[in-house]
Amino acid sequence: MSDKNMNLLKKKDSVLSTQPSSLLIRIADINCELLSSDASLRLGFEGAMKKFVVEKVKPDIRVQASWSNLSGKRNGELVFDSGDLWKLYSENGSHCFRFISPVFGSHPYKMATFTKEFDSGEVYLHHSYFNRNQPIYPLEYPLDELMINNFLARGKGVEFHSCGILDSQGRGYLFVGQSTAGKTTIAKLWENEPGVKVLSDDRIILRKAENRIWMYGTPWHGEAMLASEAKAPLSRIYFLEKGLKNELIPQKPSDSISRLFTCSFPPFYNRDALDFTLGFLEGVVKAVPCSELRFTPDKSVTEFIKVERFT
Repeated sequence: MSDKNMNLLKKKDSVLSTQPSSLLIRIADINCELLSSDASLRLGFEGAMKKFVVEKVKPDIRVQASWSNLSGKRNGELVFDSGDLWKLYSENGSHCFRFISPVFGSHPYKMATFTKEFDSGEVYLHHSYFNRNQPIYPLEYPLDELMINNFLARGKGVEFHSCGILDSQGRGYLFVGQSTAGKTTIAKLWENEPGVKVLSDDRIILRKAENRIWMYGTPWHGEAMLASEAKAPLSRIYFLEKGLKNELIPQKPSDSISRLFTCSFPPFYNRDALDFTLGFLEGVVKAVPCSELRFTPDKSVTEFIKVERFT
């Protein structure tokens, strides 16, 4: 291993113990630079995100973080209410996310404002809600996923509720399904296969590049906690259904588009984003074979897929 790669690995493993004023991450070939505007706001990552740390790349997105008093912060016009932690507002042409948790009370613990193209933003942390003695990740989920999804929606790609597998021959398989469909089961069954890498057990991003559809791992894993920064050319799409035996049911293109859409994460409050997503899905199903996979939750399904890829 080269000295450069060794140093990068060391940085990934110890990133919480460092105190940088800026950090870089790459998700689905999208580079994001996170900067601190205050020496007392120390940046750091935890968990799977450490795998996505990179060095010396030109950022596609720049985000500056700072302390603030958010108790009296105005919001603008309400665009979307997630029904959970966050709401989206429109303010002077910018997009503003407001995060409130019952753990902290009625005031926002965090707010984030982005430009129209989501290539630049600012994150404000309510100073009294955070421990300044600990490194902080200002884009903590779900803000990082919201940022990437909105950036992708500008004609760059789509995220899916899915499990992604990279096989020993460099081919990518996408297993699509809602919660309880079997994504975690599939991920665990493939996890220890020789030469196989699980890109994610819950969230995969698809993008088009070099006239191919590529699948990318993300840090937003599911119960199996499997996440990888790797990517692969997409070879097959399987819509998961539990069954009494392993079998494939061919899908019409229209049905495949519909099933992919129900498992996608476009900004539903943005009409242009929805139009792009539907057009992108049409291109995906034209380029990649799609089938419903009815499967039994045991190792026989991995052997079934291995045989199927040659038919």
